[in-house]
Amino acid sequence: MQIPSPVGEMTVIMDGDTVILAEFSDQPARIEKYMAKHHADKTVTAGNVEYVESAFAAYFAGDATALEGMKINASGSDFDRKVWAALRTIPAGETWSYADLANAVGSHPRPVGGANGRNPIALIIACHRVIGKDGTLTGYAGGVERKSWLLEMENTSLNR
Repeated sequence: MQIPSPVGEMTVIMDGDTVILAEFSDQPARIEKYMAKHHADKTVTAGNVEYVESAFAAYFAGDATALEGMKINASGSDFDRKVWAALRTIPAGETWSYADLANAVGSHPRPVGGANGRNPIALIIACHRVIGKDGTLTGYAGGVERKSWLLEMENTSLNR
């Protein structure tokens, strides 16, 4: 399904009621590569599309917590999944450095950055909340401009 947003359309793919991919639509190579690697041999059927559409609409309207309870299934290595689980614990309106994330999973920043970059479920797995140790906005597959907008929207929505 296609989800409109203020920072570009998103492609969201579900398997039943579980989100298996959420990516900005202007990243077709990432979408195709992930789906070919992890879901080429199965038929995916969307379940409760209205719930997902309304959760994303609420998020983009300023409810920074609207995506927190969504059911996901991200395919990746055990290490990737460990990093992605830690990413889901970063509260909206907060950021962690790559070093903070590495400490949370008992690793080093470089492999954590790699797992962060392989995240197939943007926004729900909040990889945009990870920044450089010095506070710089780095390493977002959707682009630093989007990352900046998302962080500003989340911070603003929590301070209303």
